Amino acid sequence: MTNSTRYSRRDAALLGGMSLLTPAFIETALAQAQKPMLARPIPHGKGETIPAVGVGTSIVFNVGPSELAGPTEVIRAMVAGGGTLIDTAPSYGHAEGVVGDVLANTGLRNKVFIATKLEDFVPGKEEAETRDCLKALKTSKIDLLQLHNVRDPNQRMAGVDALKAKGICRYTGITTTFKSAYAATEAIIKREKPDFLLIDYAIDNRDVEARILPACQDAGTAVLIALPFGRGRLFRTALGKQLPEWAAEFDCASWGQFFLKFLLAHPAVHAVAPGTSKAQHMIDNLGAGRGRLPDAKTRERMAQYVEAF
Repeated sequence: MTNSTRYSRRDAALLGGMSLLTPAFIETALAQAQKPMLARPIPHGKGETIPAVGVGTSIVFNVGPSELAGPTEVIRAMVAGGGTLIDTAPSYGHAEGVVGDVLANTGLRNKVFIATKLEDFVPGKEEAETRDCLKALKTSKIDLLQLHNVRDPNQRMAGVDALKAKGICRYTGITTTFKSAYAATEAIIKREKPDFLLIDYAIDNRDVEARILPACQDAGTAVLIALPFGRGRLFRTALGKQLPEWAAEFDCASWGQFFLKFLLAHPAVHAVAPGTSKAQHMIDNLGAGRGRLPDAKTRERMAQYVEAF
């Protein structure tokens, strides 16, 4: 997260009627915490569920050994608030190692669901690459192992599925945050039926609704959302705008929750993984997974409200 992104989120909260640092925020967070965290069944999970709000680590967890306080407090806040999902990758700089260090230092490994990625996934070399992830994460098993930013519509899942069969990971999946790869992603989902897909989706970035999300529903593929704030774009858009009064109808107390609840209300979406380096932002994000969600009609109203900015 860049300084401008942090600044824009803070100011959107201040000027939108709710500061993340005021007693009002604390009161709202405590009230929301009394409600259960939404958890959705993983279609291929034999009854296992995944809480609706987690954390992404790209950029924000790419810190040195002396800077673990922020990531530590974020993960503590997430776990305390009922979240489990931590999404990371070897290509996120030091993030994998930071996650491993935080979990080792706090003893929280058994409280979280670690999703990491293979960057090269060369056939026959997937296990060696995965062993590097296990070492960085200081764990013996990965919850979700994903092929990062797939591009080839003929991509097969046999290599990672073999690791799943060995017990090295519990689930397998694919990811993309590039529209140019959507067609390939759809083809892989339809043919391979992966356990999970991680993909970019936001209230102002809805291309996945047309084909990708329906394909996931048909395949029984659980959907995780990356970039739900559009790399901070949505907070810059909301800067100085008032949160609509009708947001209270679906238990929404901030712009962050507004943007996340829109996504979580889609029936194909299982969890969101917004990146943050601030515990108070993590707490605010968790509120999106509690209370009521907007219905289909309200979702369209939300999108139109943002479009009118």
